[in-house]
Formats: sequence, structure tokens, C-alpha cells
Amino acid sequence: MDIQFFCPRWGSADLPYEAFFENVKSAGYDGVEMDLPLDEVQRDEIVELMKQYNLLLIGQHWECTMSPTATYEADYEKYLRNLAAVKPLFINSQSGKDFFTQEHNESIIRLADRISDETGVAIVHETHRGKFSFALNLMESYLQNLPNLRLCADFSHWCVVSESLLESAEQEAMLEAVYDRVDHVHARVGFSQAPQVSEPKAPEFKEALDRHLGWWDKIVEINRKKGKERLTVTPEFGPAPYMPQLPFVQEPLTNQWETNRYMMNLLKDRYL
Repeated sequence: MDIQFFCPRWGSADLPYEAFFENVKSAGYDGVEMDLPLDEVQRDEIVELMKQYNLLLIGQHWECTMSPTATYEADYEKYLRNLAAVKPLFINSQSGKDFFTQEHNESIIRLADRISDETGVAIVHETHRGKFSFALNLMESYLQNLPNLRLCADFSHWCVVSESLLESAEQEAMLEAVYDRVDHVHARVGFSQAPQVSEPKAPEFKEALDRHLGWWDKIVEINRKKGKERLTVTPEFGPAPYMPQLPFVQEPLTNQWETNRYMMNLLKDRYL
């Protein structure tokens, strides 16, 4: 099984696209995970430039909000179809809302299924605060009701929501049901008080890092046993203010770019 690594555009939005793609290629990533503008000309120019650097694309949807001028579903479909039009490897979507009913959220995921069927582009749904998948303990019924549901595993969100490292026997059992649905991993390390540790190399965060590595090990093992062709990983430590900052001067405690490179190289050494 090929394990491919993707660089988030998040945190590098101030860079021109060409400089960003050059940095991504030089760092040893296989591709990028990013959103794209709705303007078709701008979108297609960015994708063409990306191809010149021989980089793969994971489309990222996160923008959909409760617009006063359109329903959630109309916004959602607009963004997903815009990404699907350029034929990315797949789309990773932050779907639904934590305050929608489960029935409403399930209808949104079924809309994504229809868009996927019509465009031929797979769509996975990220485990994320504020979305339908914000808490581990709610996932069982979604998995039962939506047999085609595929996930991007970002378990750091579940850590902070539950104020734990998901170490109880009950949480372990819930995770076992999730692993089999994972096609993509966001390799960020969270802990009980935040979705991101300040420095994954620091000894005070070793327990949190080891817990995440154990989860990713199981996902890799399951996908290998299935004979999957590919598993994708995006090291996704975020910039300030996601990255903790020093008070008053507002300087990030660590370098986001270097932290994500460290995570990529750590996982390459572990799995490749």
C-alpha cells in the first residue's frame, strides 16, 4: 500500500501559489490539501500551476456557513461541485453542524453521496468540532445509518471535546468501529485541553503523541489488510491562533511549517 503525504495550504495562505507549491515539492510531500476559489478561471489556473510541480490535490471543503442568502445545502453543493470539477484525488469535507438534528446531518451526507456519484469524485467527511462528527460518542448511529460513510480521521477534535485521550474501555470500543471507515488521516496531535499540542517533540506531550500514533497504526494496519492501493496523510498542525502564542507579543510557540515536516518525516520513518 502506498502511503502519500499532503501539505495543508492552511498557514501558508500569505504565500503566492507558485512559492507555496515549490516549498511543498522541496519538502518531500506528494501533494497539497486545500480549498479552491469559486472563480473558475482562478481555480483552473491554480490547478494547472500545481500540475506543473507534479503535485496531487486533495480538495478541502470547510467554508460552508449558515448564509443569510442561501440554505446550507445550496452552499454545500456549490463548494463541493466546484472542487469536484477539477477532479482531485478526493474531497475532504467538514460537513453538517453540531446543532443540526441527526436526520438533517444525514441528509447532508446523502447529498454528498449524490454529488460523488454524479461527478466520480470520492468525498470523505472529517471528524471535526462544530460539525456532525464533533464527538466520538455520537458516531455509532451515523455509522449504522450511513453504510457508505467514509471518514477523514482527525481524532484531536474528539480529545478536546471529551477532555480525554479516549482511553476508557467504552471509548476504545467506539474507536474500533471507526477505524474501518477511515480513508484519510489528519496527523495533528491533540490532548484533553486543546486540539493541538504546542510541540509534539516535547516530553510533556509524549503520552498524547503515543496515543495518536497508536490510532494511526491501527488505521494503517486495517487498510493494508484490505489491500488498499493508497492511504493519504496530511500533517495538519495549524498556525496561530490554533498554534499557542506568547502573551502580549503574540508570537507562536513553535514553527508550524517545521512541525508539520517533523510529523511527515516521523510517519514516513514509521510506515514506509
